[in-house]
Amino acid sequence: MPTIAYIGVGSNRGDKKANCRQALGLLAQAGRIIAVSSLYCTEPVGYEEQEDFINAAAAVETDLTPEKLLVLCHAIEDRLGRTRTVRWGPRTIDLDILLYGDRVVHQPDLVIPHPMMAEREFVLAPLAEIAPDAVHPDLNRTVAQLLRELRHSHAVVKCEPGRTPS
Repeated sequence: MPTIAYIGVGSNRGDKKANCRQALGLLAQAGRIIAVSSLYCTEPVGYEEQEDFINAAAAVETDLTPEKLLVLCHAIEDRLGRTRTVRWGPRTIDLDILLYGDRVVHQPDLVIPHPMMAEREFVLAPLAEIAPDAVHPDLNRTVAQLLRELRHSHAVVKCEPGRTPS
């Protein structure tokens, strides 16, 4: 039975918008893309000495397990030239599984819900656009509630409208 997974997308190297669009297109390998948020221009968080990011979120109806979805996300990152050097550092593309239905996963290489999503406006703003009523299973709060309750600490500005897949 298919599950709705929500994927966060980000880029701050090269043609950031094109990188995000390409990654979103490649995510169709996971299943049916149900929704894609607008693109958001965001300030870096954590490691701040880098260019601003473009961020988005996608809803994917998938038959893949969370583990296989993670493998696919890493394969897309590799294909688009991601290198992992500095934690939270510059990257051509970053794909994070934010939510996977109502599942909670705690494995060494995979934690769902994404452990920092409730603290990051650059994650919550695009996710709230496409899934405001999705519930964080650990916090028992909707994405819209989490966004409303968040103390805004960095700039997150919509820079290109979203689209509904055809």
